[in-house]
Amino acid sequence: MTQTLLRPLDQRFIHSGISWEQFKLIEQGFSDSPGIKLFYYRGEVEILAVSPEHEFFSRTICTLLAIYCAENEIEFAPTGSFTQEEEGIVSVQADESYFIGRRITPNSPPDLCIEVVFTSGTVKKLERYRVLGVSEVWFWEDGVLAMYRLGSEGYATISASFVLPDLDINLLCRCLLMASSVEAMREFRRGIAG
Repeated sequence: MTQTLLRPLDQRFIHSGISWEQFKLIEQGFSDSPGIKLFYYRGEVEILAVSPEHEFFSRTICTLLAIYCAENEIEFAPTGSFTQEEEGIVSVQADESYFIGRRITPNSPPDLCIEVVFTSGTVKKLERYRVLGVSEVWFWEDGVLAMYRLGSEGYATISASFVLPDLDINLLCRCLLMASSVEAMREFRRGIAG
């Protein structure tokens, strides 16, 4: 059984003409505000209040990828929405991020960042990730996973992951749309085992 995706009530605010120093003050003001994500890119601040549905899909993706990596004995370090920055230029909090096949490396970008898109995201955020040097970025929107790989000319659309090359993306998407989390995990395990 699959579920119908309804647009949740994520709230998004964008302000332009903000200096890096002003952004850091805004960030301090929101430091004890769960469910608030802040983004900065070249003078533009985005404040995103995420909905429970947003968090549901983010955590379900994380759960399924953990199952995939464990079943395939792939070392990985899930780092969630930790803040990635290039001082004065960009600050990003992906919904999920991963170091794949290696430990967390200080001052090194993760191998994979995932964005769940209800009110913001899409290709515009790719420029932020390019500045940070993130190898692969996925956007989950309306039941579809769009994947991008960083190359010398910027990001290009890909149909299969480079960091998880044997992952069946169609299986992942199908399981993310299942109404039961337990059944989704069960189906995903069966799919990657077969």
